[in-house]
Amino acid sequence: MQLGGKAPSFNQIRYFVAVAKYLNFRQAAGALGISQPTLTSQINALEDTLNLTLLERSRTGTLLSPQGKALLASAEEVLQSTQRFSEMARDLSKGEVITYRLGIPPTLGPYLLPFVLPDLHSLKPGLRFYVREASPDDLQHGLLRGEYDIILSPLSSDNSQLITSPLFKEPLKFVTPSDHFLSGKAFVHPEDISGEKILTLEDKHHFHHQVQKICEDIGADLQRDYEGTSLDTLRQMVVMGMGVAFLPGLYIHSELHKPEALHVCEIADMPIERQHSLAWRNTSPSRKTFREMSIIIRRIIEERLADAVTMCD
Repeated sequence: MQLGGKAPSFNQIRYFVAVAKYLNFRQAAGALGISQPTLTSQINALEDTLNLTLLERSRTGTLLSPQGKALLASAEEVLQSTQRFSEMARDLSKGEVITYRLGIPPTLGPYLLPFVLPDLHSLKPGLRFYVREASPDDLQHGLLRGEYDIILSPLSSDNSQLITSPLFKEPLKFVTPSDHFLSGKAFVHPEDISGEKILTLEDKHHFHHQVQKICEDIGADLQRDYEGTSLDTLRQMVVMGMGVAFLPGLYIHSELHKPEALHVCEIADMPIERQHSLAWRNTSPSRKTFREMSIIIRRIIEERLADAVTMCD
């Protein structure tokens, strides 16, 4: 079949389906709200475009030709797909149903999202998130490349292509085995842990480099021979007496169900924290939605996690 580079119009397909349904040009024209001559002209034009006879006309009525019967199901699929397309576009324009690709670090996502997403979904039922975990560097690069629509990250960015909305500051807590000589103290001084063996995550994690900087500042010994692959692994290494560590406040709030296994304290006169922000591309068509989302997320965190984090000004 040679179409000569010309394709049928949507209306021509719609008219063909209507005639096939009624097998009567007058009734089909009435249902479509057009004149019978217009309908006849458009069906003729469709047949010329396809170089096929779709309908058999006679004095006794109209019938589908074998070619018309073969194409009818496909024509109906075109109409149904177009209808679904229009409905989805309408819903998206109203912000009713949409899925965003959200990126978040593995040291934050499991300990924050369970407190945020249920309330966010209650307030915005149409919002859906496809969540992927990655390091903050990879998240930022992925956001710029379009792999994510929005990210939640501890990295602050001065990239002019991104809009960043600070959400909250999360403390890093100092943890020791329950039988450690510092156990029982609410605050320890930097000189108390100078020379201590500090455990942390592998250096592919941004969290590793935060802890490394802390160790450099206080003169502690960062252990490179014993690096955890996850915060759970790191906690177990401390419980087994392999060293001491810093753990994020949200992890402790969410996962430390047996506080007697570890002692949690802070460094005196040396508040240690990391700031988390929501970021998106400044060209994103959803940037207004993301700004509204950041306000809602801040409110949820302030209500649900005020005892674990500090809200940004």
